[in-house]
Amino acid sequence: MRRTVLLLSLAAMTLTSCGSKKKIAELEAKNKEIQDLLNTATMKLNTCLAEKNSLTDQVDYLKKNNSDLHNTMATLSSKDAANVEKSLEMIKEKDLKITRLQDALTRKDSVTLALVTSIKRAVGINDPDIEVNVEKGVVYISIADKLLFKSGSYQVSDKAKEVLGKVAAIVKDKPNFECMVEGHTDNVPIKNPVLQDNWDLSVKRATSIVRILQEDFNIEPQRLVAAGRGEYIPLESNDTADGRARNRRTRIYVLPKIDQFYDMIEKEMKNQTK
Repeated sequence: MRRTVLLLSLAAMTLTSCGSKKKIAELEAKNKEIQDLLNTATMKLNTCLAEKNSLTDQVDYLKKNNSDLHNTMATLSSKDAANVEKSLEMIKEKDLKITRLQDALTRKDSVTLALVTSIKRAVGINDPDIEVNVEKGVVYISIADKLLFKSGSYQVSDKAKEVLGKVAAIVKDKPNFECMVEGHTDNVPIKNPVLQDNWDLSVKRATSIVRILQEDFNIEPQRLVAAGRGEYIPLESNDTADGRARNRRTRIYVLPKIDQFYDMIEKEMKNQTK
C-alpha cells in the first residue's frame, strides 16, 4: 500500500514538471515575439526622430533665408526698388517679344504647309522624278534632269514644258513669292567650247528654265532667280549610275520675299498688342 502511494506521488510530480516546462516554453516564445515588436517599434521611432530633425533643420534654414530676404528688401532704397521693378518689366517685355516671334514663325510654318499642299495638288503628276518637299522652311519642286534636258545639254526639251507650265501656274498664283531655279549636276567632268565645267552646266540649265518661265509663261523677271550649285551638293554617292542620276536635278524654290517675311512678323507682333 505504501509503495502504491509513493508511485502515485512520483507520477504527479512528473506531470506537474512537464506542464511547467511547456508553460515556460510558451512564455519564452511570447517574450521573444514581444521583444521583436519592441525592436521594430524602436527602429521606426528612431527613423521618425531623424526625419523630424531633418525637417526642423530645413524649416530653420527657410526661416533664416526668408528673414534675410526681408532684411535685404527692407534695406533697398527707393531707387534700388525702382531699378528692380524696371528690370522685371524689361524681362517681361523680352518674353512677350519672344512669344510674338514664335507665333509669327508658327504662322509662317502654317503658310509653308499650305503651300506644299497646294503645289502637290497643282503639279498633279505621279512621277518619282518629281518631288515636292520642304527644306529648312523653304518649299521646293525637285525635277530629275532626264525630264528636262538631254545628257550634257542645257537646252530644255519640249516634253519638259508641260511640267514647267504647272510650275509657272503655281508661281503666278503666288504673286508675293519669288521663284529661284537651282541647277545641280553629277561629278562627271564636262568641257567643250561652250561649257567650261559643271558649274557652267548647272548655271546654264537654271537660266534656260528661267527664260522659259519668263518668255513662255510670262512670269515677271524680277521674281526669278537663276543659280547653279554644280556637283557640290550631291544627294547620293556619284560612284553608281543611279546615284549620279539622282544628283542631276533641278530644284525650283517657291519662297516668300525676305522683306515680306519680316513684314509678316511685324504685323503679327502688332496684332498681339491690340
